[in-house]
Amino acid sequence: MTATTRTWEGPSATDRLAILRRSKSIAIVGASTNAARASYFVSTYLLSSSDYRIYFVNPRATEILGQPVYPDLASLPETPDIVDVFRRHDDLPGVLDEAIAVGAKTIWLQLGSWHEDVARDAEAAGLEVVMDRCVKIEHARFDGGLHLAGFNTGVISSRRDSGVAQR
Repeated sequence: MTATTRTWEGPSATDRLAILRRSKSIAIVGASTNAARASYFVSTYLLSSSDYRIYFVNPRATEILGQPVYPDLASLPETPDIVDVFRRHDDLPGVLDEAIAVGAKTIWLQLGSWHEDVARDAEAAGLEVVMDRCVKIEHARFDGGLHLAGFNTGVISSRRDSGVAQR
């Protein structure tokens, strides 16, 4: 088996929706102060378009988007329901260890992030796992907000636009 072989199967769309609906707080591990980073864009969306309590985790920052930043998951004022991870592949097992230690319910690895061992270990510890999916995109998709990123045209058709939106 090669490193690119994917054998783990993630939750269905229905299960991902259930995770997002029952969750109240999200810790963004690897949150960045750099507006060009994906974590910053996701953070901006979640703060403005969701009711989640958002916590930023980055040991090198003190404030992001006017919110305090915590050095690690153990420093958060509450246990996050979702630990949304924007970290390098080799850092993921350590983030999982922190998530387990604080009692998080879900570890969510962002687009492009896939770690079979982390998924198996997380599930063995009782956590739900989502990999290679974006919390922002999933939330927007289920909440009807994909238009906020320019994805939802309101037209559902395989034909070219004839000037009249077809619904």
